[in-house]
Amino acid sequence: MQNLLDPAILFFIFGVTAGALKSNLEIPPAIAKFLSLYLLMALGLKGGFALAKSGMDTSIAISLAAAIAMAFIVSALGYAFLKTRVAKFDAAAVAASYGSVSAVTFVTATQVLEASGLTFGGHMTAAMVLMESPAIIMAVLLANSIRHEQTATSGGSSINMSLGKILHESFTDGAQLLLLGSMVIGFISGEAGKTMMQPFAGDLFKGLLSFFLLDMGLMVARNFSEAKKTSAVLIVYASIGPLVHAAIALTIAVLLKMPVADAAMLMVLSASASYIVVPAVLRYAIPEANPSLYFGLSLGVTFPLNILFGIPLYIYAARAVLG
Repeated sequence: MQNLLDPAILFFIFGVTAGALKSNLEIPPAIAKFLSLYLLMALGLKGGFALAKSGMDTSIAISLAAAIAMAFIVSALGYAFLKTRVAKFDAAAVAASYGSVSAVTFVTATQVLEASGLTFGGHMTAAMVLMESPAIIMAVLLANSIRHEQTATSGGSSINMSLGKILHESFTDGAQLLLLGSMVIGFISGEAGKTMMQPFAGDLFKGLLSFFLLDMGLMVARNFSEAKKTSAVLIVYASIGPLVHAAIALTIAVLLKMPVADAAMLMVLSASASYIVVPAVLRYAIPEANPSLYFGLSLGVTFPLNILFGIPLYIYAARAVLG
C-alpha cells in the first residue's frame, strides 16, 4: 500500500486510467523524450557519484558478473520455454526483451528503496547498462541459427545480420550512451560534482519521474489491447516469468551474500523487460519477429505489474531472506 500511495505510482495509475477512458490527455512527444533523457542522465549521474564514493572492489566485480550472468540465464530460459510454443523468431525476440532490462522500472525502484530507507551500490547502475547487450547477442545468434536451419531445409540462401553491427547499434543507442556517459561523468566529478548537480539530479528527480510515469501510464493503456491479442502462453510468461527470474536472482544474491538493497535491485533488473533499446535493435536484427508481441508483452503486461506490485514484492523478499 505504501508503494501504491507514492505520488509517482499514483500518476502512473492515473495515466493508465485516463488512457483506458479514451481521454485526449497526452504528453507531447518532444517533452516525453526530454523526460526520458533527463531520467537517464540523472540516474547515470547518481550511479557515478555513488560508485566514486564506494570505489571498485572484488565484491562489486562479482556483483556485476552476476548481473551479466542473469541476462544470459533469463534469455536462455525464455527461449527454451517459448521455442516450442510460438514461432522461433518470436521466441528469440521475446526472450531477448526479458533478458534485457527496463530503465524506468529501475528508476522507480530507486525511489521505492529510498523511501524504505535502503541504499544500493552505485555499481548497480553499471549492472543495468551491462545487462542490455547479452540478451541482444543471444537473440542475434539464435536468429542466425534459425535462418541457417530454414535455409538448409528449403535449399535457399541465408543472409545473417552482422553481430558487430548489432552490438554497435546497441552500445551507441542514444539512451544507452547517455546513461553510460553520465555515469562516467558522475564517477569522475565525485562528491564535488554531486553537490553542484544536486538541484538537477536530486531535487527535480521525483517530480519529473512522476510526469514521465504519467506518460508511461497513457502508453500502457494504448498498448494493452495489443497485449490482449497474444496467446495465453505468452500472457502467462509475461506475468509469471518475471517472478521466476527474480527468484533466481535472489538465489544468486544469497550465494554471493549481497547486501539487501543490491539484491533487491538485481531482482528488479532480472524481472524487468526492455521496451525501448531491445525492440529498437530487434526491429532490424530480427525482422521476422512480430514487434507487437515483444513490445506489447513487456510494456502492456510486465511493466505495470512490476511497477505496481513487483518492486515492493522483490524488496520484501530480499529483506526477508537477507535482512
